[in-house]
Amino acid sequence: MAHGFLPNEFQKTDRIDEVTGLDLKLSAMAFCFHPFMSIMGDNACGWSLPFSGETRDTKRLRRTISIPELTGSSGSLSSGGNSDSCMSRRGSTSSLNSLPRLHFRDHILTYTQRYLAAEAVEEAAAAMISSEESGGEEDETADGMRLVQLLIACAEAVACRDKSHASALLSELRANALVFGSSFQRVASCFVQGLADRLALVQPLGTVGLVAPVMNIMDIPSDKKEEALRLVYESCPHIPFGHFVANSSILEAFEGESFVHVVDLGMTLGLPHGHQWRHLIQSLANRAGKPPSRLRITAVGLSDHRFHIIGQELEAYAKDLGMNLGFSVVKSNLENLQPEDIKVFDGEVLVVNSILQLHCVVKESRGALNSVLQIIHELSPKVLVLVEQDSSHNGPFFLGRFMEALHYYSAIFDSLDAMLPKYDTRRAKMEQFYFAEEIKNIVSCEGPGRVERHERVDQWRRRMSRAGFQAAPLRMITQAKQWLGKNKVCEGYTVVEDKGCLVLGWKSKPIVAASCWKC
Repeated sequence: MAHGFLPNEFQKTDRIDEVTGLDLKLSAMAFCFHPFMSIMGDNACGWSLPFSGETRDTKRLRRTISIPELTGSSGSLSSGGNSDSCMSRRGSTSSLNSLPRLHFRDHILTYTQRYLAAEAVEEAAAAMISSEESGGEEDETADGMRLVQLLIACAEAVACRDKSHASALLSELRANALVFGSSFQRVASCFVQGLADRLALVQPLGTVGLVAPVMNIMDIPSDKKEEALRLVYESCPHIPFGHFVANSSILEAFEGESFVHVVDLGMTLGLPHGHQWRHLIQSLANRAGKPPSRLRITAVGLSDHRFHIIGQELEAYAKDLGMNLGFSVVKSNLENLQPEDIKVFDGEVLVVNSILQLHCVVKESRGALNSVLQIIHELSPKVLVLVEQDSSHNGPFFLGRFMEALHYYSAIFDSLDAMLPKYDTRRAKMEQFYFAEEIKNIVSCEGPGRVERHERVDQWRRRMSRAGFQAAPLRMITQAKQWLGKNKVCEGYTVVEDKGCLVLGWKSKPIVAASCWKC
């Protein structure tokens, strides 16, 4: 294994590729992401590693930080969302008392970010190792670990605007990150594309920010994107799970009501045939008592032509079941939505449905999201159903976002490995035309161009609470687990309840979270 990008001390002492199994002691972890480890210092903390070759469950490094460590250790970590700064080591050995009072919060943030970054490195490596161990090949595991090292080193070089070093690492990555390789090779290929795009936008040191992205998610031909989305819907449980939870909540809100109205933000990603609403119409037609006298569906989004086609199909479907459906379209993106755009009639019960949509209006200022949530709140819906990717891809630090995304999408690609044969073209289409576009947006874009701003369910709770919404806990964990079995979802997917939300995960890694809110 080449160690050209390692610090000298690791080149002399560590030879990971010559041991049986994996050497995950502190010195070995240091070469995975040497800036983080070097700034911690040898005596900064103690590490314990409950890792065993007898289990495939992801294990986590546990670190205990004491007050003396905070006050006496050296080093500082700084990194910006615009990637105009990089990891640095400072020679300060002063105690906490010598720190200026105004910088106390920054001092604590330094150690927090340092810990989270090191933990994310270990988690990504462990996720990769877990997927590779199923093959039982030590050389594959070593190759995967090498890719982890290269990806992290390249991301650091890009963050530091070291174009020559980053270019050299990208060349090696392209030779090893194969589109039809192992699950981690495939996910690595997507991150390589994102890093290459970001590197192309990097300006020389001394300038601020990035230039406008040359490519974005809309540059792929629409037919390829539509096919990839359809395959994701058919093969992965992520979106169908959201539809199931949303429809169950909507049916409960509509129970006993005659005039009902659904506002669908994004019209469930523009999936053809309106699958979510076909299931809802059928359930309403077959409910105890009689179906609603009138059902209205309002689609919000820019794909008005596609929405009208879906609406015509839904109206015909409802008519065949003896229901009266009115369908309308509001041609607007969420950021420009106005209260008067959505017509609500007296006496009708309103619900709002958002499937993988609201994260796109989460900006640095939070103004765009607050505006949308305020409009929804003014409509006074009985229920707002929120389904979002459950991962932290919107943090202020580029390297933190990079590691979170690497861990998250490694789990998704691992699940695709379990669901489809190795050389299945359907899997390649999903990975390259759907998930890769999300990855590239997270990795290469900043400012308004970065729309894949996924956040964890705890962060959504805070945002919704600030906007005046109250949680409406989901009490359907048993039904959700039955849904997994009924739909023959690949073994390895799980559903858990998290403070009233339902979270779909792959081998304990959260993927999608569903929650309900009321005014």
